[in-house]
Amino acid sequence: MTEQTSDTEFPPPSAADPDSPGADPAGADSPSAVSGGADTGRPAASSGESPATQPAILAAMTGHRTEHPPIWFMRQAGRSLPEYRQAREGTTMLESCLDPALAAEITCQPVRRHGVDAAVLYSDIMVPLVLAGVGVRIEPGVGPVLDEPVRTAADVDALVSRSPGDASPVAREAQMVVQELGERTPLIGFSGAPFTIAAYLVEGGPSRDHLAARSMMHSDPVAWGRLMDWVADLDADFLSAQTAGGARAVQLFDSWAGSLSEADYVRHVAPHSTRALSGLDRDLPVVHFGVNATHLAVPFARVAAAASDHPVLGVDHRTTLDHVLASLMVGGLTMPLQGNINPALLFAGTEALEAETRAVVEAGRRAPGHIVNLGHGVPANTDPATLTRLVEFVHSL
Repeated sequence: MTEQTSDTEFPPPSAADPDSPGADPAGADSPSAVSGGADTGRPAASSGESPATQPAILAAMTGHRTEHPPIWFMRQAGRSLPEYRQAREGTTMLESCLDPALAAEITCQPVRRHGVDAAVLYSDIMVPLVLAGVGVRIEPGVGPVLDEPVRTAADVDALVSRSPGDASPVAREAQMVVQELGERTPLIGFSGAPFTIAAYLVEGGPSRDHLAARSMMHSDPVAWGRLMDWVADLDADFLSAQTAGGARAVQLFDSWAGSLSEADYVRHVAPHSTRALSGLDRDLPVVHFGVNATHLAVPFARVAAAASDHPVLGVDHRTTLDHVLASLMVGGLTMPLQGNINPALLFAGTEALEAETRAVVEAGRRAPGHIVNLGHGVPANTDPATLTRLVEFVHSL
């Protein structure tokens, strides 16, 4: 869900969990979908570069100290920016995601305005479904709504017969962003995790408890596994399109995984998230982020580490970085962290926001690497000037 994920990933609290990195732009991805993707002429990741020459955010993702803490925001491209609202006039959310020139412009807007250390692809977690021909629409004030929920084994059979669509518009968007921003401001790709997308498919739209999805994984584990494998393969294609276009890191957003027990996540979800990431170059940094999923920190970290030599764990605002570091240590793991300023502090005044930010940055110094972010997506009614000042403040620390 982020940054850039669309309004899909961050449905209103009354409808669903408002957490997802790209809820305005979040990412589009499909390895097989990109037959037309161009080679950027450089490695997908830059861990082979000297930390001194790497962009700060890639240095932090690969476990190096940086001159200043790097910062970007989930959902940084999108609804909080007046230029976004102007650019999107006359188009739907999903239409804007599949217009490469428009989507690239939206992706670059927060970089120009705020001076963040990375761009995140403007897209939506529903885009892979749209490319596969699944009927889905984003209803204002509600979120993604599916034309035909997937509730039975027969429904799953009918769905998984669909092949991934052509993701070349996603690759082209990434290429256009890279051409504009160059080497010093990397592009982060993203995708919704298999469970979150599958939950939308089974529930038919936003849900408070994802009861139908959690029930299916137990009542028909074979059908559930087939559904999750299919979604994972869509994710893989979607991510491949982004990296083919020049994304130098990716984030997997699991907005709804917090509703799962650790046992259910490990057995019924983690293998499919691993599958979604398995086609990526191991040198590519992978951020794994979940909402309200502190109890899943260790299995989330293991999924990222299984896919990448440079795993990063995204942390939401409901916990502390120190708590997550301690959990990882107990699990025999260590890796850079991303997060986790409480978005509510964006509305609490400069003094409170700076105090929270100092505490987060100080805790981040105890991690192998740290990327500053919110613990959730940027709220739609955020004053853009507050984000600009926050970036300046973080860069001064």
